Formats: sequence, C-alpha cells, structure tokens
Amino acid sequence: MTDVLTPTQRRLCMSHIRGKDTKPELIVRQMIHAMGFRYRLHRSDLPGKPDLTFPRLKKVILVHGCFWHMHSCRYGRVKPATNPAFWESKRLSNKKRDAIKRKELQYIGWDVLVLWECWTKDLIKLHNHILSFLSDKQK
Repeated sequence: MTDVLTPTQRRLCMSHIRGKDTKPELIVRQMIHAMGFRYRLHRSDLPGKPDLTFPRLKKVILVHGCFWHMHSCRYGRVKPATNPAFWESKRLSNKKRDAIKRKELQYIGWDVLVLWECWTKDLIKLHNHILSFLSDKQK
C-alpha cells in the first residue's frame, strides 16, 4: 500500500486547512495575552492583514505555517508527491508575497516579527522571542 494521495484526496485535504485561527496562531495569541499585551487581529487596512497588530507599539506579528511559507525547517522542505509543480509554484508565490507585504509594512513604519509554526514547539524560546520583540522600544 502506498502513502501517495490521489489528486482528489490531496485537494480535499488541502481545502480543509485554515488561513486564520490556526493552532500555531492560537498558541501565540494565548501566550501574548497572558503576557499582558493587547492586540488587534487581521487588520484589513494594513498590507497582508497581519495576524496580530499592536497599534500603540506600531508592531505586527505574522504567524507563518512552515509548509505554506517555505520555512527552512524540515516541515517547510516537505514536497507533496501529488502535483508537485503546482504546489511548488503556490508556495513560492506565498513566499514572494510575504516578502513584499513585509517590506510594505516596514515602509509605512511598522516593525514586523515573523513567527514560524515550528517555533511553537518550544514555548520558552517562543515566549522570550515575543517578549524581546514587544518590549523593544527602539525603532
């Protein structure tokens, strides 16, 4: 028996993956709330609709899934066996769009932190990384 999915099975699996309120995003939001920081979600008036926005601090946090945004970790290097050219193209366009939106945010004066899904596995390091970013008063 093979582990390769048919195109129909792959399409069904991929269609159930959410763009908002993902498990990594919820972990980050709960952690930040417990730290005492308050934020706004998915502001549509900012480039890329950042996952978390801290208007008073002029900072945003983007929580990226390793697979979808091609992180350099083992999860980001996975290549689907079904229709690999399509998924490679899709993921590369996500990565390119991410870079553009990050530069647009920085251009209009926002500090940007990208948190990767794999980082949510080590909560202590994640906490320290977030706290360092949100506590930094320098621009």
